Amino acid sequence: MSKLKLASSDTLLRGFTFSYYTTMSIIVSYFPLFFQSKGYSTIQIGLLYSVGPMIGIVSNLFWGFMSDKYRTIKKILVIVFFGQLVMASLAFHTNIFWLLMVVMTLFSFFQQPVSSLNDSQTLLTVSGTRKSYASFRVWGSIGFAVGALVFGQFLKHYGAGYTPLISLTTITISLVLAILMKDARNSAYKKPDFAGLVPIITSKSFLAFLLIIFTAAISTRMNDGFLALFLQRLGGDQSIVGAAWMASAVSEIPVFIYLSKHGHKYKELPLLAVCCGVYALRFLLMSFVDNPLWVIAIQTMHSLSFGIFLFTAIRYIQRIVPDQFRSSGQAVFAVTWSGLAGLISGTLGGWLFNSVGPHAVYATGSALAAVAMIGFLLLHGTQKETMVSEDGGR
Repeated sequence: MSKLKLASSDTLLRGFTFSYYTTMSIIVSYFPLFFQSKGYSTIQIGLLYSVGPMIGIVSNLFWGFMSDKYRTIKKILVIVFFGQLVMASLAFHTNIFWLLMVVMTLFSFFQQPVSSLNDSQTLLTVSGTRKSYASFRVWGSIGFAVGALVFGQFLKHYGAGYTPLISLTTITISLVLAILMKDARNSAYKKPDFAGLVPIITSKSFLAFLLIIFTAAISTRMNDGFLALFLQRLGGDQSIVGAAWMASAVSEIPVFIYLSKHGHKYKELPLLAVCCGVYALRFLLMSFVDNPLWVIAIQTMHSLSFGIFLFTAIRYIQRIVPDQFRSSGQAVFAVTWSGLAGLISGTLGGWLFNSVGPHAVYATGSALAAVAMIGFLLLHGTQKETMVSEDGGR
């Protein structure tokens, strides 16, 4: 019976991850096109998307802290998905831009922390077992791929006006699954002393790691924010946008499957350097293409960049941050990866897109990824020297 319950709990978590990332496929791929269909300008759409990373800095830390303090992830997920449902319903029926900005800010307050909370739920679920993070996260890639392809074809035939219906449906499904899901956080644990977290996240090596993550994240977040508009500038429609996002998501799947079995064999920092090298090449190629079909092909490099990068960065944090601070540790990573980097990438990318051209966005992203690659190699060399010095001291 206990094995059946455990299998059912794992299935719910995989289903929840699948459902959440189908919603993400809509937010990333089709929200910009929906707002454009309602008559908003590129600058206004950029402003709408800039509030997410901005509020994400606060919301990730707030909900991560609340999760650790009250020793629950499930209840926090239920709250944030209910908030998403309410705010999305209001956003789709708001035609005044300043009011839409307010509603989208509140929507982002509930939407931004889900990724880090889901990662925390997964990491705590696999902790002390033979299961791996990648074996659960792969369902997010499958969900994103299915959502990007199916919704792209649907919206191409029936129009962007159906975006609200699709979004509200997937959010509702995620809310129901969150209610049914087992809480990975054991409420019997004593409340954590957050003073113990401060020395960890303020250490020189961890701050250096976050700074390099931040540099790499700016490049990939510019791609996330401007890919749909870039493809549209090249003459692509919703189906091309969906195919591009599907190609990137599908390419992750074999990588996650491989890493779930063999990922522990590789050292984190050198592997992250390789990922950034692939990012640099990927965005360099994007800076030269003029055919949207080539963009779809280049997006398959997502597997060797983001697919490995996410798994490896989270494994590095898991090794450094204790389980009692799991949600707060993931929140700090999310603030760096999505919040701060998203804010800078939206502002910088928007200026480059409008002032210099869309290809300049990717040329800049390539340069930043190359800088991050060098940073990870230097950090690895520094830590290796420190370990050798400590061994010699003994």
